[in-house]
Amino acid sequence: MSKSMGQIIVVGSGAGGAMAAYTLAKAGHKVLMLEAGRDYDPVTETPMFKLKGEAPLMGAGNNDKDFGYYDATIDGGWSVPNEPYTTAEGSEFKWWRARMLGGRTNHWGRYSLRFSHHDFKGKSRDGLGADWPFEYDELAPWYDLTEELVGVCGTNTGLDDMPDSAEGILQPPPTPRIPELLLAAAAKKLGIATAPMHRAVLTRPKDNRAACFYATPCGHGCSIGAAFQTTTSLIPMAKATGNLQIITDAMVKEINVDSQGKVTAISYVDKNTSETISLVARVIILAASACESARILLNSKSSKHPNGLANSSGQVGRNIMDSTGAWLGASIPGLRGRPIYNEDGHTANHLFIPWWGHKLQEQGALDFPRGYHFEIGSGFGEPGSNVSGYIDGYGNQAKDAVKLEYGAYVGLALRGEMLPNEHCYMEIDDTVTDKWGIPVVKFHWRWSEHELKQVEHGLKTARQILETMGATIEQALPAAKDAIAKGGEIIHEVGTTRMGESPLDSVTNQWGQTWDCENVFVMDAGVFASNPHKNCTLTIMTLAMRNATWLAKQLSKGDL
Repeated sequence: MSKSMGQIIVVGSGAGGAMAAYTLAKAGHKVLMLEAGRDYDPVTETPMFKLKGEAPLMGAGNNDKDFGYYDATIDGGWSVPNEPYTTAEGSEFKWWRARMLGGRTNHWGRYSLRFSHHDFKGKSRDGLGADWPFEYDELAPWYDLTEELVGVCGTNTGLDDMPDSAEGILQPPPTPRIPELLLAAAAKKLGIATAPMHRAVLTRPKDNRAACFYATPCGHGCSIGAAFQTTTSLIPMAKATGNLQIITDAMVKEINVDSQGKVTAISYVDKNTSETISLVARVIILAASACESARILLNSKSSKHPNGLANSSGQVGRNIMDSTGAWLGASIPGLRGRPIYNEDGHTANHLFIPWWGHKLQEQGALDFPRGYHFEIGSGFGEPGSNVSGYIDGYGNQAKDAVKLEYGAYVGLALRGEMLPNEHCYMEIDDTVTDKWGIPVVKFHWRWSEHELKQVEHGLKTARQILETMGATIEQALPAAKDAIAKGGEIIHEVGTTRMGESPLDSVTNQWGQTWDCENVFVMDAGVFASNPHKNCTLTIMTLAMRNATWLAKQLSKGDL
């Protein structure tokens, strides 16, 4: 079936898609949003106040619910029914799909760290990876606008890895917990600074969203809008303009071109009826996630685009990067048996350790080129299916042992920058299709020595910090190749349609506009030229706001 819409079509409703749709709708342009997943209303569906004790397995994660029974990702995960993907021999990669209105923003950690001046011209500095087609200063005012709109708590620290926001933009951060203060003191002895984590969580009311009341896990979703997700903010705000229409359960199949190779329409499968529907489009914005958007382009083959749409450079699907991940934790004797009180806060770490080694890398003192940060796990959390400490016996003896260790465990989660390499890419597996007959993705993956040496350094540093806090770690540290997270496991995959200054080695220009097709844009993390250690969602939204604003001006001038 073919329908004539002739409007702007946005594929995806997460960070990039919702921000693009809101920006364009606010500017007066009609927007149609296609979402592959189901509709979702966080006000009525969010299990905010559900306790682990009410759930099977005390709420623990399993194959059906990767992050726990009450996680806000309802039907999605690393395994999605009827939607397989494949991996090459010797590769291991995990691809998270949310498949719901709002995408991953219903579930994400809300960490909102700006990229810095260190992060945009890495290749010019050390010859590795690729440069972005602009500097930090170009993006700084857009970060301000995004933080103001979204609502981010934190402080200006003056640290060179954490650029300051404009005065009055950031909301106050929550007070650090006792374990975090102890860790900060230990890190300071080692010459390492800590800082308040910047999170997209309201500590003060904003528009019709309430402030966080420090009671429920953000991962459950947030019906009051305090923890940012597009389903309580950008999407209803865009709908309020009267310019946004949404179609859910719309699995995009391909982008269609005419006999001259010009993009004219987009085809999707209605997952409820299995009917294929084609929509005429003036402009198409792909924001379906880095790998899904690349899949759509690679599946959009024609005589004029034999290798897939917007792929004259051969870079669509290449340059996949994820954040590195590793973990080390220990029981801290000084925290054992302390008085128990409510230590929830906004339920994630209030302090973190930003990267402190830029000058050391410039001096050649480190054997890896890019940095990392530590996220801190600590405090009196809600009891679940596991317990900390060595439990011997039963009855009161066992109870006392558990209570003694409650709140004494501190863990450090490393998140680091990965560099692109020739072994990490995706292609279409023509031998496998999903339920709707669409060819699926095949992943190739291999960490390089850069990432392994970074993780090795991080584990040694984490051990130093924990031991300085008083922990005793008797076991040898694991080898980096064993400790590092699997590809895709941190859910920060980027780079598959990277932007650049030349159509020879990039897919889009600085505005996310594909070099080959002037009316096709990418506004998700696929356009990232690098993957700094900071979590990517804030920059996805910032780029989408900036680039959709540019697009709106071009449309108003009639240049597209």
